[in-house]
Amino acid sequence: MDKVLLHTPEGVRDIYGSECTLKLSLEKKINDVFNQYGYHNIQTPTFEFFDIFSKERGSVASKNLYKFFDREGNTLVLRPDVTPSIARFVAKYYADVKVPVKLCYNANTYINNSELQGKLKESTQLGCEQINDDSVEADAEMIALVVDSLKASGLNEFLVEIGHADFYKGLLLECGLDADTEEELRVRIENKNNFGVEELLDSHGVSGDAKAALLKLPSLFGSIEVLDTAKQLTKNETALKAIKRLEDLYSILVDYQVSKYISFDLGMVSNYQYYTGIIYKAYTYGTGNYIVTGGRYDRLLGQFGKEAPATGFAVYIDQIMLALGADVKNNHQAYEYQVIVYEPEFRKYALQLATDLRSDGRKVELIAKKAEIPIEEYQNFKQNDGAGVVTYISDKGAIKL
Repeated sequence: MDKVLLHTPEGVRDIYGSECTLKLSLEKKINDVFNQYGYHNIQTPTFEFFDIFSKERGSVASKNLYKFFDREGNTLVLRPDVTPSIARFVAKYYADVKVPVKLCYNANTYINNSELQGKLKESTQLGCEQINDDSVEADAEMIALVVDSLKASGLNEFLVEIGHADFYKGLLLECGLDADTEEELRVRIENKNNFGVEELLDSHGVSGDAKAALLKLPSLFGSIEVLDTAKQLTKNETALKAIKRLEDLYSILVDYQVSKYISFDLGMVSNYQYYTGIIYKAYTYGTGNYIVTGGRYDRLLGQFGKEAPATGFAVYIDQIMLALGADVKNNHQAYEYQVIVYEPEFRKYALQLATDLRSDGRKVELIAKKAEIPIEEYQNFKQNDGAGVVTYISDKGAIKL
């Protein structure tokens, strides 16, 4: 057999044993919190028509999509992002509904990040979306839900950094830059590249208050006081409304008693261009990337025929597992199980013992012993795999090895 067949492509991997048990346990804990907040599970297709994720949607760049064709010649893609799929879903099934619609999901996404070596191209996201509510209370509920979800996962130290897409967009209105230059500026601000930002602004003749405010963006992060600083930098109405929204949001988060997990970053810009208001990312120790990303996208559903405000977020399970990776003891306890190996003539007794243990909530694996395999081989493999107890049933009785 060609050994290449035993390997996975770059960017995907097998998950098994205690790691798989931990992942499933995390998914359940987080989904339970979603349900406690009144969010209802849905599933959308793994692949959709290309147009669902086209450039106009503001999702993932076309070059990073996995594309293929159906029999009719339609271009299909593996979903790189769940939010556009849910926008399509809501526009189809809740077209005339005006009251809030609250949905949650657990899905794998696929992005061909060929420029990011070592990053997974298949990742698992759990997320929530709230449709038909443009209030700051809806924004606050989502962020409180993020905090409770991360706490349920076992994380104790994390931070949710919050920004507002309109603060940055308001400042851009004063600059008169073309789309390509705005994109380059976005990248430099996101990378906290102050010198690069100044160089780009100078080369396009941007000066005065607009230039000063944009140069300050990379340093506008921290506690609630940073909003006071931001208000002194601009007279742009759009930007100032964004600051007011953030102040109102923080007031509600104090009521939720989650303010200790909150920070602000007015230089935050998102790769997803469909965000229109509050945006945020969560970070923790043990991983070099964000573990949650989310925000408000009030114009996305309109592209599918339903004019409705919306907000949502995605939790990146693979990143959380990296952060929890040092907790080997808890991983092992979640995976631990018992094994009963029995000689064929004692099958009835072995079945009854396994049934009794399972009725008591134990995880029990039952194996009929083959004559050509010594009991030590069963014992060594199962104990190395995580079995807490290996019991051997033979003419000498039931013996724990």
